[in-house]
Amino acid sequence: MSVEPFETLACPLDGIPLYREGKSWRCENGHSFDIARQGYVHLLPVQKKRSKDPGDSKAMIAARQRFLESGFYQPIADAVTKATLDGTVEQSPIRCLDAGCGEGYYLRQLGSVAGGSALSLLGLDISKWAVLSGARQDCRPSWVVGSNANLPVVSGSLDRVLCLFGFPVYPEFARVLRPGGRLIQVDAGQDHLRELREIIYPEVRTESKKVSETPEGFRRVATEDVRFSLHLAGAEPIADLLAMTPHLYRASQEGRDRAAALESLSLTVDVCLHSFERESEASD
Repeated sequence: MSVEPFETLACPLDGIPLYREGKSWRCENGHSFDIARQGYVHLLPVQKKRSKDPGDSKAMIAARQRFLESGFYQPIADAVTKATLDGTVEQSPIRCLDAGCGEGYYLRQLGSVAGGSALSLLGLDISKWAVLSGARQDCRPSWVVGSNANLPVVSGSLDRVLCLFGFPVYPEFARVLRPGGRLIQVDAGQDHLRELREIIYPEVRTESKKVSETPEGFRRVATEDVRFSLHLAGAEPIADLLAMTPHLYRASQEGRDRAAALESLSLTVDVCLHSFERESEASD
């Protein structure tokens, strides 16, 4: 697929459309946001930050990049790409936001599909390190430092929103999607990485993170379980997996030490992929 420029950014301060002018994005009210030399733009106002350097750290992003580029989660990427393109027609382009994109692995996988319609891709993450990594690896999508709680995107302008192992903000997703547009959401299932959790925690919780109710403003299109086995050989991929998950901070030092001593680990990958369609305004 060809990837075209993303052109429906909105000002994070007043919500009106941004337009590209040289090396900046500007709005009609005079707000201006410079494009970094690496190709991304910072659209997270300082007054909306909860910390000086929010989101995943530089080390976590590097670990995620190494792990994902090794192909361990390829079945998840394939399922996400298939669900994203399902129901699309020959329109140009398909406008897609990855909300909480990390270092951009899933967007790159989507952009590598041969044939079909053109894509207009936007990767957004609250971590500047994530967005910087994505921009360095692939200059075709647009990359933005921003928050799911205040998406810097024009209302009703998107065909797809991806939220993969992220933090869904359904009112914002509903706002930026056009009627008939789809939200593709991936969440951990009950057995996801269970073997690792059994090593690092004294007790493993069994509840699933699957979405049981359809978010307001959407209708459920499909639900798919993606489950497969994974074997990690060597200490580095095990360390990378732990570093890219919230378990790194939730586990005790003793639990992290037990994981660090492993030389191999067989795992269950168990995730649930949901497809929700944005209802028309008359149905809201």
